[in-house]
Amino acid sequence: MSSNTFRYEIGPIRPPNEAYSLLLRFTRNCPWNQCAFCHVYKKRRFQKRDLEEIKKDIDTVKAIHDDIVNQSLKKGFGGKITEPLAEYIFSGSTYNECYRSVAVWLYFGGKNVFIQDANSLAMKPEDFVNALKYLKEKFPAVDRVTSYARSRTIAKRLTVDNLKKMKEAGLTRLHIGLESGSNTLLKYMRKGATKEDHVECGKKVKESGIELSEYVVLGMGGKKWWKEHAIETAEVLNRIDPDFIRFRTLKVLKDMLLYEKLETGDFTLSTEEDIVLEERLLIENLDGISSHIKSDHILNLLEEVEGNLPEDRGKMLSVIDEFLSLSEEQKLVFRFGRRAGIYRSLNDLKDELTYFKIKKQIREMEAKEPGSTEKTLSLLLDNYI
Repeated sequence: MSSNTFRYEIGPIRPPNEAYSLLLRFTRNCPWNQCAFCHVYKKRRFQKRDLEEIKKDIDTVKAIHDDIVNQSLKKGFGGKITEPLAEYIFSGSTYNECYRSVAVWLYFGGKNVFIQDANSLAMKPEDFVNALKYLKEKFPAVDRVTSYARSRTIAKRLTVDNLKKMKEAGLTRLHIGLESGSNTLLKYMRKGATKEDHVECGKKVKESGIELSEYVVLGMGGKKWWKEHAIETAEVLNRIDPDFIRFRTLKVLKDMLLYEKLETGDFTLSTEEDIVLEERLLIENLDGISSHIKSDHILNLLEEVEGNLPEDRGKMLSVIDEFLSLSEEQKLVFRFGRRAGIYRSLNDLKDELTYFKIKKQIREMEAKEPGSTEKTLSLLLDNYI
């Protein structure tokens, strides 16, 4: 049988920290699919995949796994997934994207699995549990299984007992899109959940023993609601005390519903400096929790704003204050370097040669077309979504 006959479904997105996880699709698309700031699943119908269909995909992954191990044995690698073997699988057209995905997963240990798509907990709880049990039966070495989920689904449809059974079956972490703790913003952005839904969901997940990762969208308040967004989001996070708080920065594309509000002037985007001030206000108002803050996405300007609460609060705020204290030229050079993938930390500004090259490029761009630097920065951000 040709390796290209081994195929299983892979959804469109996953969290950045799941880059080397096996991606398994339990559901297709998003059951809500109305958020004004999201473009991923638009015009696609939500579907709960049949349990037997999911099991067939797991069987396919197992067949690919076994074939790769056999290839390793034949080539004298002792069944290990070595770099030369991975390079062989990625060269030419012999192996399809599913095969390559499993090879990457195995190369990085083969222990992490991410369940797709946007809200697989919308499945019948017993089906979700049975699918997890089958996965663990086929791959007993798997020790971390994570998934996206909607807060309203957990708040209104699932019990703590449901979640505990999922944990017993192997589910270790849930990624929840909090986005904001402001009911005004949640309604405006058509999130389909309230502040209380988020709190109820978060408390249930924490009680079940499943790790909880809450996503916050920096900049979602725009010019009008940025303070409300920061303060009320901190309030919700204080009531939940999630294991992780993950920052994402708002970027509006033309195929998002929010773009129409931008065009009419109903919503005004914050500048990057505004967003940094919003981020500072949010962190200042986090109190009585032991969450780990992560800035693990290129859309975030300050990747260094990361650490454990409460002990690293001062360090995170000092990073923000350092950026705010820069000259206007330094801020622009850093923004350009960060968005171009040259800079990762404010300390990188000390590289005088790189600083000079970026400054020179900005000056030349502005000489040819005033305002082109900001346009370029926006286009660079578009490419990261």
